[in-house]
Amino acid sequence: MTASRALVAIAARSLAAAGEVTLPQYRALVVLATRGPQRPVDLATALGVNPSSATRLLDRLDVAGLIRRTRLRADRRSLRVALSPAGRDLVAEVTLLRRAEVERLFAALPADQHALVITALQAISEAAGETPEGDLDVGLGWY
Repeated sequence: MTASRALVAIAARSLAAAGEVTLPQYRALVVLATRGPQRPVDLATALGVNPSSATRLLDRLDVAGLIRRTRLRADRRSLRVALSPAGRDLVAEVTLLRRAEVERLFAALPADQHALVITALQAISEAAGETPEGDLDVGLGWY
């Protein structure tokens, strides 16, 4: 449990350093960074929230300049949501901060434990259904 607290603390510090973005807002930005442009309803599904909650969240991200909403030419009623350059920069900044802290912790481990830790973290990621690095469509710098 203490390792979990340490990783949560890393996540919280990196997000706090990024400014006025909440964890749910950041989760939405990461989904957009990893999956590309989404319809709001698909983003809501990915986040496990109601579409109306996703719409309010997207409204706040839009006001902050972190996303772009565009109407589809084929169906002007349909929207796509994508990261703006500022949104992409924010995700990259938070990712770099997290990566630097994790690398610092990893460097403090004895060398003979590195492979064991990597194997354990990969198993946890797979069990949680996280996207493997090869599936990312942007360079977020994750292992």
